[in-house]
Amino acid sequence: MSNDKLVEYVNDELFWDPKIDNQEIAVSADDGKVTLRGTVGSFREKREATKAVERVYGVKSVNNQLEVRILSESKREDADLRGDVLQALMLDSLIPKTVDAKVSDGFVTLTGTADWQYQRDEAEFVASNIAGAFDVFSEITLNPRPNAGDVRDKIKDAFKRNAKLDAEDISVTTSNGTVTVNGAVSSWAEHDEAIDAAWAAPGVTNVKDEIYVEY
Repeated sequence: MSNDKLVEYVNDELFWDPKIDNQEIAVSADDGKVTLRGTVGSFREKREATKAVERVYGVKSVNNQLEVRILSESKREDADLRGDVLQALMLDSLIPKTVDAKVSDGFVTLTGTADWQYQRDEAEFVASNIAGAFDVFSEITLNPRPNAGDVRDKIKDAFKRNAKLDAEDISVTTSNGTVTVNGAVSSWAEHDEAIDAAWAAPGVTNVKDEIYVEY
């Protein structure tokens, strides 16, 4: 696919997604590598833009350089923003009480500990939805867990069970709680399924993503 055609498809997808205002988003492409530049009105919108681009056939990677520009009347004091983030975290039953947040100039940093990656992901998602946040950074650490048998085999079995994955083209290595997943997949959806499966294994505290999308 030519770069111009890929840019056209990405622009169409951004326009199609009602959660995104693409009026100030500039798209460029180079051999499947898509770069987004410009401004959006919220951090949630910036995240949604990445997801939209990843849905487009032919996209191999996304470099999201969008800046969040919040209108003056919508800007929040750090204390008020932190209060809303903490309230939202507390109300979500998936997020452990050990997760905290701090805010500086509208930038939210999540701290504390969790047992599972999905809890970290949920905390980032919840914080990104709070109005007034420019960006969200996660410093949440995973609690060490006993190694539950052969993690590598458990992950490979999970790949085989997943109808959305072609497990034959993905390899897994493990070392002291760190899992490295590499190989080729045919879409970003398949990529995300593989990484989520790796994080779900007991004893995993870090996942190195070396998967590439191949069309």
